[in-house]
Amino acid sequence: MPEMILSRRNRIIKNAVQLSGSAEYRRECGLYFLEGARLCADAASSSVSIRTLFYTEAAAEKYGNYLSLARNNAQEIYVVGPQAAQSLSRTKTPQGIFCICEMSANVLKGSELTERGAYLALENLQDPANLGAILRTAEAMGITGVLLGGNCCDLYSPKVLRASMGAVFRQRIFLEEDLPRLFSALNQRGFITAAAVPDRGALPVTKMDFSIPCVLAVGNEGNGLTQETQKSCSAQITIPMLGRAESLNASAAAAILIWEMMRNRAGAS
Repeated sequence: MPEMILSRRNRIIKNAVQLSGSAEYRRECGLYFLEGARLCADAASSSVSIRTLFYTEAAAEKYGNYLSLARNNAQEIYVVGPQAAQSLSRTKTPQGIFCICEMSANVLKGSELTERGAYLALENLQDPANLGAILRTAEAMGITGVLLGGNCCDLYSPKVLRASMGAVFRQRIFLEEDLPRLFSALNQRGFITAAAVPDRGALPVTKMDFSIPCVLAVGNEGNGLTQETQKSCSAQITIPMLGRAESLNASAAAAILIWEMMRNRAGAS
């Protein structure tokens, strides 16, 4: 029987809470916090290294199948009482299953982008829900990898992890502070680098040829791509819109652009 933790003041619980709330502490430890039966099971089935598993007795009865997957991969296991579980939870309807996981080796530096394929680049994206949703779409559509450029929100934020529905565990991700420098290098290697802009004078994405290796760049929710990044791209594209709206939500725009890029590549193959 796993050890039981009842108090929210327990040092193991306090450490988990700090991982949940602090990006700096996550980076310092190389660990992150997960909440939810399906998400923890998904981490286990995606070969994520689970350092610690917490669950309530009620969760063991209700989510036995999910819990068994996480149990098999966890190094340490604790049963938690109601107070400790309440301290750990950040959701309105907690399920009573939580994990501490090791950060993925799939997260690479931009300089390690060597495979020729179809990539999405995100610059200075700040909304965790947007980032998670975009990663989920990118994985579903078969994107080769996602570049997080500039100052994007923390990849391991609980909101990103929930919104991605496990895509963070499986999607190849690259971190790059200086997208213009990387894009210039990719241009020389024969990639298309396309900046998505809300400009009716830009090339409609439906007319872009994505059949060769390509990177499609989407910018910050309010400001879009920086001027430096736009200038470093080999093309500027836009989503044709018949309505009066000038722009779309970042995750909605990214979904349309990803779909068109991958549809175009599939048609060319």
